[in-house]
Amino acid sequence: MIILIGGEKGGTGKTTLATNLAALRALAGRDVLLVDTDVQGSASYWAQSRDEDEIQPRVACIQKFGTGLQNEVQDLARRYEDVIIDAGGRDSIELRAGLVVAEKAYVPIQASQFDIWTLGRMDDLVASAQGFNPGLKAWVVIGRASTNPSVTETAETREILADFQHLNLAEAVIRDRIAYRKAARDGRGVTEMKPTDAKASNEMHALYEEVFGDVEQVEKQTAGGER
Repeated sequence: MIILIGGEKGGTGKTTLATNLAALRALAGRDVLLVDTDVQGSASYWAQSRDEDEIQPRVACIQKFGTGLQNEVQDLARRYEDVIIDAGGRDSIELRAGLVVAEKAYVPIQASQFDIWTLGRMDDLVASAQGFNPGLKAWVVIGRASTNPSVTETAETREILADFQHLNLAEAVIRDRIAYRKAARDGRGVTEMKPTDAKASNEMHALYEEVFGDVEQVEKQTAGGER
């Protein structure tokens, strides 16, 4: 399966989603490749840290830019069971090419008006990509949401998203927790950290189940695997 994590807005946690999903997919026993198309290279640094610390299971990662991305990913998808593309926070060649080859796309946004304003353009990009890739489905993921239960931005965002024709809303909500930053620093997924942040782990498991649907297998591997 080819999964794209991308969008036009930066700072929404795209690499957090891409790396955590890749780690969970590897824990499920899948041969997964993380493709970093962001010039900042955050996903590549995460994978490098993971390799340097010999964290298992290994997550393979490559950087790829430019017009050749579409053909490259299609070729790599024949060698790997799953490919997760981490696209940068802007309308780019890489984002457009990823949409043309992906089976599923996830667009993380923060629950703020500034991020919501970018969704009209993303809705158009998804519609255009579906002309070449009719099987593409796209979801918006509310990320870096407030942990304060009195903040209502998340609920308000859900209402606004009903206006977009080509974007669905993921049920999982990823909140702004320090556990995600600690995991990224250590080249791990949040579910691999010790001690475990139960709330962050549950959030990521919920998203993983929406994307791949086999969270029980992952939980068994996480419980019995090496930390």
